Amino acid sequence: MINECIEALCRSGCAAVRATILALEKGQDVAQVSGLAENERRVVLEELKTIMAVYDER
Repeated sequence: MINECIEALCRSGCAAVRATILALEKGQDVAQVSGLAENERRVVLEELKTIMAVYDER
């Protein structure tokens, strides 16, 4: 479930992923992770940050 969520978010594009990261960091509701437990949301957040770090290095 977590991997599918991350893949779906990434397909939305970099801007959407960055917006999702910000929203999750602020504790806001994000539709794509609404079915996940709090600890799973943290995993999604950390994975998205890791993925975006690769793009930010360029």
